[in-house]
Amino acid sequence: MQKTPKHILLVDDEENARIALSRILSREGYIVDTVSNGYEALNHLREHDVNLIVTDINMPEMDGISFLRELNRCFPGSNVIMMTAYGGVESYIEAINLGAFEYINKPVKVEELKSIMNKIFHEPDNTGGTP
Repeated sequence: MQKTPKHILLVDDEENARIALSRILSREGYIVDTVSNGYEALNHLREHDVNLIVTDINMPEMDGISFLRELNRCFPGSNVIMMTAYGGVESYIEAINLGAFEYINKPVKVEELKSIMNKIFHEPDNTGGTP
C-alpha cells in the first residue's frame, strides 16, 4: 500500500530560501507549496489542507509570531515549525507557547528539519493537518 505524500506549506519572504528548501523537500517526496508572507499563507490555508507549515519568523507585513497567533485563531491544531536567522530566547519561548512544534535556526540543517518532520508525522498526538 502506497502512502499519500504529506503536504507542506513553506512561508518565507526570502525567495532563494523558499526555492532551495522547496526543492529539497520535494526531492524527499513531499508536496510543497510556497508563499512569501503570513497573509498569503492564511489565504492558501483557506483553500488547501496541509500537514505541516514551515514558516520564517522575520517577514514584512505579518511576522511569523503574528502569523502563528492568527493561525491558532483560524486553524487551531496546525503543525508548525518556526525558523529564523535572528532567533532569541524571547521569540523562542513565545513561539513554543503559541503552539509551534519546534523552532530552528537558519540556515536550515536539512537533517535536523527531516528529523523534526519525522516526529510530527509519526507521533500519535499529532493530527498531521489543518482542520
